[in-house]
Amino acid sequence: MNAMLQPDSAEPAAAAVTESAASSAPVRRPRRPLAANTTARVRQQASATALKIIAPLVGAALLVAVWQLITVNNASFPTPAATLAEAIKMFSDPFYRNSPNDQGIGWNLLASLQRVGIGFGLAALVGIPLGFMIGRVQFIGAMFGPIISLLKPVSPLAWLPIGLLVFQSANPAAIWSIFICSIWPMIINTAVGVQRVPQDYMNVARVLNLSEWKVLTKILLPSALPYVLTGVRLSIGTAWLVIVAAEMLTGGVGIGFWLWDEWNNLNVPHIIIAIVSIGLVGLLLEQALMALARAFTYEQVSN
Repeated sequence: MNAMLQPDSAEPAAAAVTESAASSAPVRRPRRPLAANTTARVRQQASATALKIIAPLVGAALLVAVWQLITVNNASFPTPAATLAEAIKMFSDPFYRNSPNDQGIGWNLLASLQRVGIGFGLAALVGIPLGFMIGRVQFIGAMFGPIISLLKPVSPLAWLPIGLLVFQSANPAAIWSIFICSIWPMIINTAVGVQRVPQDYMNVARVLNLSEWKVLTKILLPSALPYVLTGVRLSIGTAWLVIVAAEMLTGGVGIGFWLWDEWNNLNVPHIIIAIVSIGLVGLLLEQALMALARAFTYEQVSN
């Protein structure tokens, strides 16, 4: 009886094994043709190229077209072609120097960049450490919070008379205006970055009994660095805006004074060239700081 029942019981088992093997076997899906994959990749590359190159060129062409239309009914406004010719002539020798009041646009841009560098550097030396203290120590945050809220909305040029009164000179007063307008984004963004450090990190530091220096360098700085760099990027843009306006009021060598002097001479092509030059320098400064921010990401710093 047992021998007769064995074949009957083995057949369901074999069927079950066959079904389980069939169910566990991978389902083969039809592959996309190689030509279709290549076509999709080419379309993606073409779309990316259009966004990076063609779209900006179309925008620039639209701007030039509007500019040309403005010159049709306004003879005093220079055409794009005339402005381009004047720019080529000007930048063929941007560093000439005939007298203190007759210098190339290159010297004026360098003078403005020097003032921005000094004022911005001083703001970073003061603002970033102060932001760490405000974010780390609650008492310091409560102490400086009302002061920052009161002074931050003040126009940067409103500080220029204070600088002239204290320093009795135009150049330090312009640097002071850059300093006071650049410091607020650094303080605020740094403090926010420190306050948003995960509490688990601070608990681990407390358990390990880390010193304040270790907490600063190993926990706070890596975590808050993206916020710090954001504040730096915002500050440099604000500083470059302020220096142009400050130099218009203080005079001397600088792109702002040079622009205002060209307006007094009614040299409109030079005014347009100065505006484009200011925009290009500001764009380069912002792009450089964005590249710095991408280089110092959280993952790279923490490794």
